[in-house]
Amino acid sequence: MERIGYRQGEGAKALREREWLVTNGLGGYASGTVGGELTRRFHGFLIAALPPPRGRVLAVNALDESACGAEDLEEMRLENGLPVFRYRTVERRILLPHGRNLTLVRYRAREPITLTVRPAFQIRPHEGRVDEPPREYPVAVDGRTCEIDRGSSLPVLLVASHGEWRAVPPRTRTVGYAVEEERGYDCAGPLVSPCELTMKLAAGEEATLGLSTEASDPRLDVATLCALEEERRRAIVAAKIGRVAELSLAADQFVIRKLSSDSSGDRTVIAGYHWFTDWGRDTMISLEGLCLCTGQNEVAGRILRTFAHHVRDGLIPNLFPEGESQGLYHTADATLWFFHAVDRYTTVTGDQKLLADLLPTLREIVRAHLQGTKFGIGVDPADGLLRQGAEGYQLTWMDAKMGDWVVTPRRGKAVEINALFYNALRVLERWSPGDGSIGRAADRLRGSFNARFVAAGRDHLLDVVDPDDAAMRPNQLLAVSLPNPVLDRKHWEPMLRAVRRDLLTPVGLRSLGPREPDYKPGYRGDLRARDAAYHQGTVWGWLIGPFVDAWRKAFPGDDTRPLLAGFDQHMGDFGLGTIAEIFDAEPPHDPKGCIGQAWSVAEVLRCSLLE
Repeated sequence: MERIGYRQGEGAKALREREWLVTNGLGGYASGTVGGELTRRFHGFLIAALPPPRGRVLAVNALDESACGAEDLEEMRLENGLPVFRYRTVERRILLPHGRNLTLVRYRAREPITLTVRPAFQIRPHEGRVDEPPREYPVAVDGRTCEIDRGSSLPVLLVASHGEWRAVPPRTRTVGYAVEEERGYDCAGPLVSPCELTMKLAAGEEATLGLSTEASDPRLDVATLCALEEERRRAIVAAKIGRVAELSLAADQFVIRKLSSDSSGDRTVIAGYHWFTDWGRDTMISLEGLCLCTGQNEVAGRILRTFAHHVRDGLIPNLFPEGESQGLYHTADATLWFFHAVDRYTTVTGDQKLLADLLPTLREIVRAHLQGTKFGIGVDPADGLLRQGAEGYQLTWMDAKMGDWVVTPRRGKAVEINALFYNALRVLERWSPGDGSIGRAADRLRGSFNARFVAAGRDHLLDVVDPDDAAMRPNQLLAVSLPNPVLDRKHWEPMLRAVRRDLLTPVGLRSLGPREPDYKPGYRGDLRARDAAYHQGTVWGWLIGPFVDAWRKAFPGDDTRPLLAGFDQHMGDFGLGTIAEIFDAEPPHDPKGCIGQAWSVAEVLRCSLLE
């Protein structure tokens, strides 16, 4: 599987704005721009994923290479998701072996060259401030091995297959991170270069540079590590073509081993690169696309067991903060998506053992929701609808918050929360034959839903009731798209036509209709301005999944493939080979936020396999 990311002559914008990403199955990664400019605090050749409380640490920020400047770049491409840079005199490949905090940079000379490599460091948490004063990094050199910051809590090991290392007087340069400046964060800071590698290579000769936070291993077989990783990637795309093959590789980036767990078998999902951690909501929405659609059924089961282990007060965690083992639970929908994920898993795999193990937990979750639990989450005894809301919290997926300002609080009875709860009740009813109380709760909810959310004189559903909010939003799609739709069939077509008219774009759905007074056409500016636009018009790629599901139900004869075509070009313009978190609401729908988002990739991949 190959994607061209850049060809000589495409211009400075392509060199600066197209980014590559390689991950290691632990949450660690390497990433940068095609042209080599550091525009984000997260760019680097080794971001190591370490157990709590360390989290992810930027260990090697840059490699200043004498033959690898942007002016020398002829072509950049992805081969099975791995970046290959073809410069005038040398070819460079970057690979991270799965399950290792190790980056392998491989060079092949195209003509006789002397290649000088000067690493640059600001060792820090990957989301940490970039404007801290420069510090010294002690260097210990032994031929082809160089150790940086020996004696510290995180020494970095650099091992070359050719040439010789030498310590040099530290050179400090200030880097300005352009994207961080645009986003309103600290955006300039020092990088220190205390060592240098010189390699003389004949035409066609290959050399490897290993960057690691792991202890030195004289038996390290680089060739075998590279061969195993390349074979693992070929297996991912075997018998797949086009977008499905490319997104299968992208999906692999997000499924990781949970380092905060006592069990090496526990798995979780990174919600997005570069800065997100594992989020419960994103994981449950993404599970089918990331795992079940790629044949990783066992991994899906492990993820479900991992989150079931963390249920508290009838809720799964909303997220695990960076470097922490304890989750935060401020969510009204993640737990309801958990039911959907278990349903999809058991439908695909037939794994009755997992269902039997989880059933007591699932019943306890429903009991907690019926009786009431934290954050005001509970069924209103007056009408059977599920309400939620607590001052200072953002409990739905529209969760932007700046200081004490919750941008879209949506407190009350939100449309998608009730659609999800209805679906959860129906699947639990199927799993619990003989318990008529579950079915009665579902029947009551459905009756109230169709009486309250369907408003006379409107072609779309209310977004929230009690208090009523009639804003045109995509959340109503879940009332049709889920396996057990709560909305009566007669209301499907007008609602979906209204959503298509106001919200659909080539790269997902707007989060608010353009005729609404709070609509924001672009996601830009400082953090406050961006949060104000995050769910007020900004396009979300993952929403194409519920839209396709709902449209296929209502209009089974329609071809939905054109709805996905816009993502093909996008995967070559921002995060190469992956799908961004969000997009501007108006054309040309510039990508924003994370360069690769789990639920964006998962839902486009899942929908691509429906045809």
